[in-house]
Amino acid sequence: MSLGVKFRTSSVIAATAIFAVSCASVDQELLQAQLPSEPAVWAADANIAGNPTGDWVAAFEDPALTNIITEALTQNNDLRAAAANLTQARARARISRADLLPTVGANFSASRNAIVIDPTSAAQAGAGGGGTGGSAPVDADKRLWINNYSLGGQVRWEIDVWGRLLDETRASYKDAAAAYADLAGAELSIAARTAQAWFSLIEARQQRELADRDVTARESNLRVTDRRYERGVASSLDVRLSRSALGTSQANLALRQRLEKEASRSLEVLLGRYPAAELEATDALPLLPALDGAGAPGDILARRPDLVAAEARMDAAGLRSRVARKDLLPQFTLTSQVGTSGPSFADLIDAKRLAGNLIGGVFQPLFQGGRLLANSKRARAAAEASVFNYVQTVLSAYEEAENAIAAETLLAAREAALRLAFEEAAAAEDLTERRYSSGAATIFNLLDAQTRRISAESQYIQAKQQRVSNRVQLYLAIGGDFLTADRLALLEPGTGE
Repeated sequence: MSLGVKFRTSSVIAATAIFAVSCASVDQELLQAQLPSEPAVWAADANIAGNPTGDWVAAFEDPALTNIITEALTQNNDLRAAAANLTQARARARISRADLLPTVGANFSASRNAIVIDPTSAAQAGAGGGGTGGSAPVDADKRLWINNYSLGGQVRWEIDVWGRLLDETRASYKDAAAAYADLAGAELSIAARTAQAWFSLIEARQQRELADRDVTARESNLRVTDRRYERGVASSLDVRLSRSALGTSQANLALRQRLEKEASRSLEVLLGRYPAAELEATDALPLLPALDGAGAPGDILARRPDLVAAEARMDAAGLRSRVARKDLLPQFTLTSQVGTSGPSFADLIDAKRLAGNLIGGVFQPLFQGGRLLANSKRARAAAEASVFNYVQTVLSAYEEAENAIAAETLLAAREAALRLAFEEAAAAEDLTERRYSSGAATIFNLLDAQTRRISAESQYIQAKQQRVSNRVQLYLAIGGDFLTADRLALLEPGTGE
């Protein structure tokens, strides 16, 4: 058996083995082994399996919220960076696709050379005395001028017998799809963060206004206590306790003022503004819309942009693992060159002067110090790592969704309980103030009643904000409504994107 036959036979055997491994889909088997089976309904609440709200921002019916989210999506720098990354990924995909096509090049050159000659040589050249007869003029300085023009073209094409270049192209398009999902995820994340920052600013304003009212109430207590002390009805202990309570309230007011400024600056940064703490919140939180549904657990695999991106990167890693294995196979190339040259421009279009060739070549890696084999193992390990990363991302997504769904009921119960606590504490405060004015209650009773009311109202405000923010977190956990299959399909190979 000749060496050529042995070479071709070994190549076919190697190709068959590689394709068999590729078709075995080891990564898919690993994925199925690691990914848990999702239930048909959410474990935290089986009654919200209906379709989720389409436009979750509009569901809050808050024009101010809609406006600031629109501004954030227009001005946020993180979102602009994600858009730039998408442009890069698309360009890389087109570059990779270009490797499937022939490479065509052309070259042109012109030269003019001078040769110093003696008069005898000049005469033999037919241009003695500086004449210009013939194609090579000789000037008075005894120089013979020779012109040369050349024009050539080259074509090179690697024939993708094993599909190596096609796999690399597909991997690049998967990267582009992941970048597109990253952009959709950035949109959803920015919208959610902006909404939560807006609700936090509203809460900060309400807490600051509560602290203002508390200071006013403590100042009124101190005035009443001073008058009672002047009449001998109250003791100096009552006065000192009232002053202490006023100092505590003033310190809390300063804290609430600082937190409101920080909440305003945080939102301004999301909007791309200078953090000057000039953004003011509305008076109250928006009404919480009814939760139509959260879909089924398995739905988030296609709805959440981060899961779509992780899946695309997992597919890209698997394709590049196949590319690395196919690097061990021979590469087939066709090269063609054609060119013409002569001392004048007319010679460039003279068919008799055309010269060309067509060369076919095969490159088979024989020894590279184990580089190709090590690269194949590295790519395989990277593909396996991408599977584990995807599974972990899925599990984290399930956790976030289950937590947000469970919090829906628990936060509602907490808000109702704190509302009751606040209403009763407010009624007890009114009763204690009347009893204190009539002398039936002590300053301790009054300060305790006021402190309880302030604490209950503060917790009630916080509970309302947490419940509204958790609804945003729920929409974020189930994927919102920014990424659709139609938009993702635009990045499939052959679309020109």
